[in-house]
Amino acid sequence: MALIFFGTPEFAVPSLKALINEREDIAVVVTQPDRAKGRRYIPSSQPVKELALSNGIRVIQPSEIRDLDFYNEVIAIMPEFIIVVAYGKILPDKILRIPKLGCINVHASLLPKYRGAAPVQWALINGERITGVTTMLMDRGLDTGDILLQAELEIQDDSLAETLSSRLSELGARVLSKTVTGIRRGEIKPKPQVGDVSYAPPLKKSDGRIDWNRTAEELFNFVRGMYPWPSAFCYLNGERVKIIKVRLLKEDSQLADYELKKSSIKEPGRIVKASHGELIVETGRGHLLIDELQPAGKKAMSVRAFLDGIATNTILRSFS
Repeated sequence: MALIFFGTPEFAVPSLKALINEREDIAVVVTQPDRAKGRRYIPSSQPVKELALSNGIRVIQPSEIRDLDFYNEVIAIMPEFIIVVAYGKILPDKILRIPKLGCINVHASLLPKYRGAAPVQWALINGERITGVTTMLMDRGLDTGDILLQAELEIQDDSLAETLSSRLSELGARVLSKTVTGIRRGEIKPKPQVGDVSYAPPLKKSDGRIDWNRTAEELFNFVRGMYPWPSAFCYLNGERVKIIKVRLLKEDSQLADYELKKSSIKEPGRIVKASHGELIVETGRGHLLIDELQPAGKKAMSVRAFLDGIATNTILRSFS
């Protein structure tokens, strides 16, 4: 029997690719309308759309999934499954009830932790060491459906939201394949979610503002979780600066290796070193070494390149 795939961004591409490689009968791919990008607002195809079209799969991009014509098109297919991976919109009940074996969602967390739109980012921001993916049977709630399969993934210290999302998308594709096969064979039975519930609400551009009063460890996790969007940012000499990559200085073993400006008064955001390719900032507790940043109107650059490009009479005192 045929299936329908709902998905939009890069995260959904490995899952669709896995279904294609397994020669699943994909009747149609549903993705969000093309978005205008760049300063010229040129329409750009969604990643899932490009993969589907390159494999000869029909694509639908409804502006409103509650539209009766769209509903009638879905019900006419009578799919075995509807697969949903980062589609970006909530499916109405009448669509959830259509497929014979249910609507399967691939979610980038170990549910019931991090229900919501930004599980990868919030796992990093909160300093989690383990995350994973869950396949679940969708219901009308926000990621509340019964669990089908789960798989864990260790979060590495150099993980950014971008790189962790990529690893989870590949893991999600493998778990999805096992889920579809297991349901058909009767080997997988849905089970209710158990454990403490937490949420991962969508991020806004303003959420990226850095609060230097937080600890160095909290800010290390914050910067990782905010890249590439909305990006952690602050101000330096009145100019907005995105902070892209940072390192946590372990006060006992590493700080002694750096010659820093000493002060008896704690000043979160104060730059304690800005020389020899190193930029070190005081936080509410501890210090951060900034490796990569992006001044307003410029490309991302290493701190060494940034410091080399600063006029000799420019004084760098603190971030705000």
